[in-house]
Amino acid sequence: QLVESGGGSEQTGGSLRLSCAASGTIYSTQCMGWFRQVPGKGREAVAAADADRRTIYGDFVEGRFTIDRDNARNILYLRMHDLKPEDTAMYYCAAPMARWVVASPLGALEYHYWGQGTQVTVS
Repeated sequence: QLVESGGGSEQTGGSLRLSCAASGTIYSTQCMGWFRQVPGKGREAVAAADADRRTIYGDFVEGRFTIDRDNARNILYLRMHDLKPEDTAMYYCAAPMARWVVASPLGALEYHYWGQGTQVTVS
């Protein structure tokens, strides 16, 4: 189970920190990702981090976001700075099934478990 939190409304240039609490043992050994989606558009990859905390980001991030994970507490984070109105979206945490080897960390099809999402609105 994946449960996101930390979304909300923020002004342009502001910051937010999203959290994703993961249950089960999958989290500690698997790559995890953040995606976002706006109504009428497909899901867009934001960032991913593997179990060794190696990270990869979508091109639009441009150094504004940082993904990190606390493997001991089973929490995935997304720190967002210099927020822009175009960052407005529902943000989802994602994890693959057990023993799945993620070949493309920014590919949504690599992930099988999704949280319910947390809304981020930037004005």
